[in-house]
Amino acid sequence: MAIGTLASRITGFLRTAMLVAALGTGALADAYNTANTVPFIVYDLLLGGILTAVVVPLIVRAREENPEYGAKYEQRLFTLAVLGLAAMTAAAVALGPVFISIYGDAMDGDQRDLAVLFARLFAVQIFFLGVSAFAGAILNTRKRFGAPMWAPVLNNIVICCTAAAFIVVSTGRVGPENITDGQIMLLAGGTIGGMALQTLALWPSLRGSGFRWRPRLDFRKGELGRIGSMAIWSLSYVVITQVGFAVTTRLANAAGVMGREEDLGDVGYTPYFNAYQLFQLPYAIIGVSVITALLPRMSEHAAGGRLQEVRDDFSNGLRLCTVIILPAAGLMALLGQDIAVVLFAHGQTSVDNAQVIAQVLQLFAIALVPFAAYQLMLRVFYAMQDTRTPTFISVGVVATNVAMAVTAYKILPTDKIIVGIAGGFALAQTVGAALGWMVLRRRLGGMDGRRVFTTYLKLAVALWPLIGFAYATHAILDAWIGAGTLSGLLSLAVGSAGGGLLYLLFAKLLRVGEVQSMISMVAGRLPGGRR
Repeated sequence: MAIGTLASRITGFLRTAMLVAALGTGALADAYNTANTVPFIVYDLLLGGILTAVVVPLIVRAREENPEYGAKYEQRLFTLAVLGLAAMTAAAVALGPVFISIYGDAMDGDQRDLAVLFARLFAVQIFFLGVSAFAGAILNTRKRFGAPMWAPVLNNIVICCTAAAFIVVSTGRVGPENITDGQIMLLAGGTIGGMALQTLALWPSLRGSGFRWRPRLDFRKGELGRIGSMAIWSLSYVVITQVGFAVTTRLANAAGVMGREEDLGDVGYTPYFNAYQLFQLPYAIIGVSVITALLPRMSEHAAGGRLQEVRDDFSNGLRLCTVIILPAAGLMALLGQDIAVVLFAHGQTSVDNAQVIAQVLQLFAIALVPFAAYQLMLRVFYAMQDTRTPTFISVGVVATNVAMAVTAYKILPTDKIIVGIAGGFALAQTVGAALGWMVLRRRLGGMDGRRVFTTYLKLAVALWPLIGFAYATHAILDAWIGAGTLSGLLSLAVGSAGGGLLYLLFAKLLRVGEVQSMISMVAGRLPGGRR
């Protein structure tokens, strides 16, 4: 799973870099990225949280009760999802202008018109996104995790080709005021086509798992009520989090408009968006893989009332995630400028634009460990079929995020607003992790805190040799070659590799068992290794 996710995220990196080279980080990119966020927002609002929090635990429990009933229940849920997705997609197409008013209120003129057009076109992705996610959830309940991790690679390849084609057919700097109909259709066709291909790629694995879709809506008495009672809280959670996202997106877009008016460069939503994509990489590679594998197992243990095993699952997952996520956060904070310059300072994006992304990324790095812990805690609640508690916790998280974002917008210079918003996100994730820990500690009769914090402490000690080596490498190469793409690339390669080896060495000397588990797991997957 982690290897598949790594391939997905590496190609996702390439996709992001290609889009930045093709569209830049200014008005055109803000219109494209804001509009392309809408399908994911609508999906999250109306289905995404339900899939994570409701569908997987319910299917697992139905199968535990009776395999034949579980199979029919799965068919009914899938049919309901397909019909709902079709209706959601049609509504989203019609509401394109409304979404842009919500998330890009500061846009006007050609930029707004283009964003609205993109929003209508990109809304078609909602259907494919939802079917893909539902198919992935079914595969997860059947303990088939590979295909959902690899399918996004196809999407990323299509987008990369689309961005390359856009660069080839474009001359000069393209903006909302001079983009052609052909260029618009190229971007829209590639974006939608990539998501459609990602969805179709899951069907062979679905069939291989024994799933055959036969449309049926013969829900038994009480089934829809059980889904609804859990879904309403899940929906409330997503609505609350999307309120926070809407505020931060509006403020970031407003900062971008002010930045262009003040001739400060591109300091709006797109740099924030690109930094967030980088920030999520370590969590996606290891965190999502661990969480996806743990959710069905925790659901089984919770269904059997074995809360001690749920607690052990959480502790093992959190400690295993931290082995990778903590050094990744350290490298992001230290080498953020090198990462951004190497990936983004190409095409229509200057080194100065890349440095803005780097500043946001370095603030996001602070959030990486608490963010991963908070996400894993949410899955513990979902495994116990509790969607209400995460909703209440989200109120504190979103309130913190919004308060910090508004404060940053009011008091910081225009070119630092998105950096401040990223800092607010980091604080909000820390609040979420703290609140989740306190509630779960009471619910589970403990959180295996001594072992968790002992592991954290040992890994924090092992992190310092990595930081020292990476910093020294960066300083030497900057003095020898000078700041730029070459020195940045060498800093990343040498600093990450050498620092990573030192981190592993010191972690083993400190007897961090999770590091040895990770090494053994990877070695077992290599040619000639023991599985």
